[in-house]
Amino acid sequence: MAIIQQNEGDYSSSETTATEILPLFRKNTNPAYKCAVFNLLGINYENLYDYDNAIYYYNQAYKQADNELQKVVLKNNIAVVYMDKEDYQHAIQILFPLALNKDLLNGAENQARALDNLGYCYFKIGDPKSLDYMNQSLKIRKQIKDSFGIMASYIHFTEFYKDNNFEKSNSYARMAYEKATEINNVNIRLKSLALLIENSIGNESKKFSMLHLHINDSINKVRQKAKNQFAKIKYDSKKEKEENLKLKAQKAENALQLEQQKNRNQLLYFVVGIIILISIFIFNFLVAKSKKEKIKTSYNTEIRIAKKLHDELANDVYHTMAFAETQDLSNSQNKEKLLNNLDTIYSRTRNISKENSTIETGSLFISNLKDMMSGFNTNEVNILTNGIDTINWATIDNNKKITVYRVLQELLVNMKKHSQCSIVILTFKKNENKLQIDYTDNGIGATFDEKNSRNGLQNVENRIQAIKGTTTFDTKSNKGFKVSFIFPI
Repeated sequence: MAIIQQNEGDYSSSETTATEILPLFRKNTNPAYKCAVFNLLGINYENLYDYDNAIYYYNQAYKQADNELQKVVLKNNIAVVYMDKEDYQHAIQILFPLALNKDLLNGAENQARALDNLGYCYFKIGDPKSLDYMNQSLKIRKQIKDSFGIMASYIHFTEFYKDNNFEKSNSYARMAYEKATEINNVNIRLKSLALLIENSIGNESKKFSMLHLHINDSINKVRQKAKNQFAKIKYDSKKEKEENLKLKAQKAENALQLEQQKNRNQLLYFVVGIIILISIFIFNFLVAKSKKEKIKTSYNTEIRIAKKLHDELANDVYHTMAFAETQDLSNSQNKEKLLNNLDTIYSRTRNISKENSTIETGSLFISNLKDMMSGFNTNEVNILTNGIDTINWATIDNNKKITVYRVLQELLVNMKKHSQCSIVILTFKKNENKLQIDYTDNGIGATFDEKNSRNGLQNVENRIQAIKGTTTFDTKSNKGFKVSFIFPI
């Protein structure tokens, strides 16, 4: 693409396209490709009058050249850039060895080019050797019928004779124009016409000027049209590529969504199955209990259990399903985490069923609570309460009464199993719109790790959290055990 743009005279676009190639180069890229790209960039910068960059990239191409012919051509290109910069001495230093070494030049065409450029440099610095070198070059070019080279020689002779032989200069300019027209080289046609304009006067100068304007305008239109057409082709190609990539991405996304939906469905079936089994288990439990309790008590128990399932399990089930939807279940860690979550749901459900024996929440609540606590009194352990009768239990929500009952039951069971204490003090106090209950015993206490390892104490914390309360443990080994929980009433 860069070559096409260069051939159409769009050197800026060619430079942009060629620059996109450079990041693709690797250590194992064929040096011939690198040489070609660097040379392409050198030509573009030369035509854009960025001579320093042109020399840089010609030198980069020279480093990648793998044969003497390429190196000779690139050296000549570098010399031409110095000629464009009017640094003729530097150009001569490069061209002189080339012009004298026929074996190095590897062909008459290269020798003629070096001789012509060397002669032109000598001409520009006023050295009389210039005419001999330029004549040698033209003779070789005519012998090998190098039309492009002959045309270049004519241009140089036009400039050589411009100041001292008007007729010869004009003649060479006309021959250059004719040769450029013959081989359809627009740039040389324009250059030779510019020289003819300088060497002509009157109507003839006007004729050449009009011809120059016409050709220049035509070539600009042709190049702009080609540039626009090429830009459209490039845009269409890019757009088609993007659409293909988008289509592939959409197909991949659809396949992924189908797979995710399949996984979600499987998980949903699994969870629904577990919930159905749990529901059957709870239902059977309630049916068995209903034979021993009144209809109202059974009804209240069902409502409480249903609420507990909703409050304690619904959130876990939701998060478990969300986890399954968003994570890759083929990953072993994610799969293990999912199974652990499901096991937790099952364990929590099983605990709910175990904990839900009937608790009186009406007028008999406080007496039943005292009876439960007094049941832990023994010859070795004395249970003391403080402030329990100052609380208006009738204003406290039934669910919170049940929580208090169960929490105290858990603490006393834990005390009986682990504490080895002789005194337990339970303090009840109302603090504005909150109820605070403090438990203290003089047992062996427990470390933080031991506290975490005891399911009973973990249940205490979970129950208090369920009624939007907080729990504070003071667990120091051999210094007794203290826990305080507070919740809104």
